[in-house]
Amino acid sequence: MPDLRQQQAAFAAHLRDPEANPPPPGIEARRMAIYRDLFFNNIAGLLGGNFPVIRRTLGDQAWTALVRRFYAEHRSRTPLFPELAREFIRYLEDRTGQHGGEAGDPPWLVELAHYEWIELAVQIDDSPLPPHDPAGDLLDGIPVVSPYVRALAYQWPVHTIGPEHHPAAPPQAPTLLLVRRDTQGQARFAAISPLVYRLLELLGEGGRSGRGSLQALAAEAGVDADADFLVQGATMLERMRAEGTLLGTTP
Repeated sequence: MPDLRQQQAAFAAHLRDPEANPPPPGIEARRMAIYRDLFFNNIAGLLGGNFPVIRRTLGDQAWTALVRRFYAEHRSRTPLFPELAREFIRYLEDRTGQHGGEAGDPPWLVELAHYEWIELAVQIDDSPLPPHDPAGDLLDGIPVVSPYVRALAYQWPVHTIGPEHHPAAPPQAPTLLLVRRDTQGQARFAAISPLVYRLLELLGEGGRSGRGSLQALAAEAGVDADADFLVQGATMLERMRAEGTLLGTTP
């Protein structure tokens, strides 16, 4: 058994990083090459499907080199294939946190990876729907935000980055986006204003009526929560309910 474990460890180490680890003895070189290609291409194919924009933007050579480093260096916290994309983001985050980003890495890489991953995360989210009254009064009741909604704030304009657009510096204002899952299970993205972003934060805290959230928003913005403001806010809340961002109100 000790010999078997040693052979398995040597086999796995070679598959992960063949340049740094020789293959275990007794395995034909041709067969070893088949294993190396099979394992790596499986991981590369899954990540390429999860991060198509990064793959096209970096180009084949840089993308393949990045995936090989992930494959060789990262120790995943879960064996589940749907979580592989999240593990890739953890790897990029750890690299940035420990080294300030590897030489040659675009400064927007981590945020773009998160932006691409969030689509899958919203689509496969199996959180149960909380109790709610779909026809409840959104002003006087307590609005319930769908668990399949994310309000996102990025330093970089991730929704515009691609092969033809590589920003060298972030804009002064953050990029604020809303992603939600529609009734067909597809992720929908939309740019939102700072006021809408903050309103979603207030609604997500719970325990406050729609009117109370709008009044808190007005106080933070330094404007009067007069009748016109509340009418416009009520219209916004109804639009959120119609698109599925809000489920209704707490029963």
